[in-house]
Amino acid sequence: MRIGLFFGSFNPVHVGHLIIANHLSSLDSLDQVWMVISPQNPFKKKQSLANNYDRLHLVRLAIADHPKLRASDIEFDLPTPSYTIHTLAYLNEKYPQHDFSLIMGSDNLKNFHKWKNAEHIIAHHDIYVYQRPNAPPPTRWIDHPRVHILHAPLLDISSSYIRRLIAEDISFRYLVTEPVYEYIAGSNMYKPKQTKESP
Repeated sequence: MRIGLFFGSFNPVHVGHLIIANHLSSLDSLDQVWMVISPQNPFKKKQSLANNYDRLHLVRLAIADHPKLRASDIEFDLPTPSYTIHTLAYLNEKYPQHDFSLIMGSDNLKNFHKWKNAEHIIAHHDIYVYQRPNAPPPTRWIDHPRVHILHAPLLDISSSYIRRLIAEDISFRYLVTEPVYEYIAGSNMYKPKQTKESP
């Protein structure tokens, strides 16, 4: 099976992520798209990153029973910091029957040469690149036979914008799927922590 790996913190997952994942899953060259939730790096400040398993649960709620999308926690048990080359090696060993490709925005492709073992990755794995506004694909990779430039539909939505709406108690409905909205609205996710007033 040909699997496209769509990495992200998905903090939270929103309709923009889903539009990209669904578009990629419709390609004849991919059988499934796995949305790989990036874990919290213990060496970095947590800031507003929600719990790994809460974010995984939200992705599962978002994709529901989509036949070609899957939520993956494959990186949760791998050593940190997470390097894509290590994740690919693990996946190739665990699922030798699958052929794995990467999905990334054109802004990420710009810095791809800085990734650990980038040349090895591109020699063995296709890369599907969706174009981001004001981030044209770098000429270094644009003609590479394993790089596929796509014009996927994009929405100007970010997880940080949604978190800001939640913190300011402004509605974020319809920026996420209804099950995701209901789960977040019924929890304390992304809400500012209450501080006790001094007596």
